Amino acid sequence: MDLFSTNVLLGVINSLVTSQQWFLDRYFPIASYSETKLISFDVIDKTRRLAPFVSPVVAGKVITSQGITTKFFEPAYIKDKRVFNSKRALTRSAGEPFGGNLSGMQRMQAVLANDLLDQVEMVDRRLELMATDALRTGKAVITGDEYPTVEVNFGRKASLTVKLTGSKRWNQAGSTPLKDIRDWSLVMFKASGAMPIDVVHDIDSWTVFSEHPDIREFLNRLRGNSSNEEVQFQQGGTFMGRIDGMNHFVYVDYFIDPLEKNDDPEKPFLPSGTVMLLTPQILGTRAFGAIEDEDAGFQSLSHFPKSWTEKDPSARYLLMQSAPLIVPTRVNASFCAMVF
Repeated sequence: MDLFSTNVLLGVINSLVTSQQWFLDRYFPIASYSETKLISFDVIDKTRRLAPFVSPVVAGKVITSQGITTKFFEPAYIKDKRVFNSKRALTRSAGEPFGGNLSGMQRMQAVLANDLLDQVEMVDRRLELMATDALRTGKAVITGDEYPTVEVNFGRKASLTVKLTGSKRWNQAGSTPLKDIRDWSLVMFKASGAMPIDVVHDIDSWTVFSEHPDIREFLNRLRGNSSNEEVQFQQGGTFMGRIDGMNHFVYVDYFIDPLEKNDDPEKPFLPSGTVMLLTPQILGTRAFGAIEDEDAGFQSLSHFPKSWTEKDPSARYLLMQSAPLIVPTRVNASFCAMVF
């Protein structure tokens, strides 16, 4: 068996247990694969029209179809290329007893699986960030070292993105977080026909929200005797309870921006002060363009691995490719506020 053949690498990828993709799993469960390098995607924006009344003895009134716009986009490529150091198979693996109880081939398989897992998780983390940005802004901004910055605007209505100022900010004494959420729910419903069922906070906005006098009363009733217990946040979304019939989550995760050059390149997925109102009715789609590689058969895959050797200098390479775009099909079924 050729451990580095494409079929074997794809089999390894399919068996990997990867890290969380909370936004992707909850709001972007649909996968779409293009047969060309162009991704076509639909954006739904229907209005609430009434069927017209006419006399039964006159011709019917012609109604223009509306509501779906199809757009095309050639996605940027993800190409993670790295040298695979096969000499690691000659030394003890992490967690292996001293003296070793694994064969060289077993270690090689473990090393390969670890490298592929890292590549897959880097791609998935990029997809999760694209999903987060689409939900926050209604846009995708794609940029890279050798890729000109491109903005894909999915056309979300301007009323669905707000920034609180002055005494309305949630860290101010006169603020009204519950009323704000109720009002924003109606704004989103009017724009899309979909009511939000989730409120997603970054950790800072949740701290301010949960310490607000109006909210403390709700939380104390909700938790009863457990009101003083500390909540252990998990990676991704942590369910905090239901308030006014809506699920409240705190989202915690970070990424390292490859374009960031400062001493602290790690950033939160959600900027401080972010609150989003969301629903799975956004019909989110993970769209993938065809891989422009003969070894892939020019087919569309979410992750395409390949490996080869070079003679001089002698080296084996691993390459992971993807051509993704994360699409909020019903783009107006999302709302984002910066609350301080």
